[in-house]
Amino acid sequence: MRIRKKIHGAPERPRLSVYRSNLHIYAQLIDDRNGVTLAAISTLSPQYKERQKDKEKKDAAKIVGALIAELAKAKGIEQIVFDRNRYRYHGRVRALADGAREGGLKF
Repeated sequence: MRIRKKIHGAPERPRLSVYRSNLHIYAQLIDDRNGVTLAAISTLSPQYKERQKDKEKKDAAKIVGALIAELAKAKGIEQIVFDRNRYRYHGRVRALADGAREGGLKF
């Protein structure tokens, strides 16, 4: 809740929310004003499985970041607000953010 007080997504600048479990990582673009998820991708998605080649978790997170950037670009979104939830900004969360930046998203 401490993070949610400060970070809000809007239609022109949605929130990129990250969730990670022990095995998988998930990313969503959320418009908080309308309460709508604009795009979502995870390591369980078919788009990821096409690019996955027996990667370790950090590499998988970077691919998921690049894929969410592609989905955002297809919807005309270039700027986002990064919501790391309660996770520290290192490891898989940082790899996902780097992948999204390399995909062309601006934080």
